[in-house]
Amino acid sequence: MKGFIRKEPHPFYILLLLFAFMMAGYFVGSFIFAIVASVAFDFSLMQIPEIATNPLSHPNGRNIMLLLQGVIQFMSFVVGPLFMLRVLKYDVEPYLNWKMPVAPLLVLLAGVLMIIIMPANSVVINWNANLNFPDFMQGFEEWARAKEDELAELTKMIADFNDIPKLLIGILVIAVIPAIGEEIVFRGVLQKQLHRWTGNPHAAIWIAGLVFAAIHVQFFGFVPRAILGALFGYLYFWSGRISVPIVAHFFNNGFTVLMLYLQQTGAVDIDVESTEPMEWWSVLLSVVLSAAVLYYLYSEFKKVPPRTKPLPETIAESGV
Repeated sequence: MKGFIRKEPHPFYILLLLFAFMMAGYFVGSFIFAIVASVAFDFSLMQIPEIATNPLSHPNGRNIMLLLQGVIQFMSFVVGPLFMLRVLKYDVEPYLNWKMPVAPLLVLLAGVLMIIIMPANSVVINWNANLNFPDFMQGFEEWARAKEDELAELTKMIADFNDIPKLLIGILVIAVIPAIGEEIVFRGVLQKQLHRWTGNPHAAIWIAGLVFAAIHVQFFGFVPRAILGALFGYLYFWSGRISVPIVAHFFNNGFTVLMLYLQQTGAVDIDVESTEPMEWWSVLLSVVLSAAVLYYLYSEFKKVPPRTKPLPETIAESGV
């Protein structure tokens, strides 16, 4: 019937579907990885569990783990959620972008903000990294520390960017794919549906930020990552364009990869992976500049009008 607007499924149902499609993407990605990696790196499929748990057992362990991370993230965080939206008969572009396009310079400024805010964030990183749990949570703290050390060893092995080809692959796997996929999942779907469910954009933004932090399973970096997730959420809520948090996320991850490359090639003498707070004056300057840029982005994004044509679903009624 012409002019008919279908009723959106309940947010809980959509979130269950999101999880299901992401898991499907994970299994399909694992299958694709197994076939490609076994041919490219000449090992049997039976060796995959051993290499996944101990990458150093294979001479190409680093490349295998990068391929594993890239393929699975792409299939579970990009392909799975986008396919789900199409199955639900959403028009993906207006679903993710309910406002008119914003000026490219504003999108770029959102990315630059991630670099400006790093000195201020270093204080939170230091506090969280040295957090001590109460006695009754000692078992959890020991587990979390062991998990942190395990992931740190894996990151150290993967984060070898001492030449241009490795740098480009690192940017693709660590910056480009996560920026696109995680923003589609956590901001484009999770945050949007939580907003519909709760009717409170701030609750939706912070819950999505907390889930974003928790899924990384690094509890001694949980708080700064949750704050970062909420910041991405506000950029999305204000701008109405998924490209804004994607670019911000890319700048955050890509800048770290670039600094690791410069450190490993001897171009800079900075410990990028340090959890120590930066100089007080840089922290103060970071706070002032970050606040100014955030307010400016908020003001400019609020001026961006919604799409002129109504959306085919009731998402237009949710205000997100």
